[in-house]
Amino acid sequence: MKVLSKKEVRSIVLYSYAHIARLEKAGLFPKRIQLGPCRVGWLESEIEDWLQQRINLRDNLTTAP
Repeated sequence: MKVLSKKEVRSIVLYSYAHIARLEKAGLFPKRIQLGPCRVGWLESEIEDWLQQRINLRDNLTTAP
């Protein structure tokens, strides 16, 4: 199990920190893990699953009649 930093998540999903926080608050992005008083992280597997959902959605839209 790997935990990604805020910087790593941002580089993977290409969103700003603020947009990630908005999506997370709306329940549209994996929830962060509080690692310490000033440190958060995200599970790599959850980020990968979230990205796969986006890819599946894209593929379903392009193959629809």
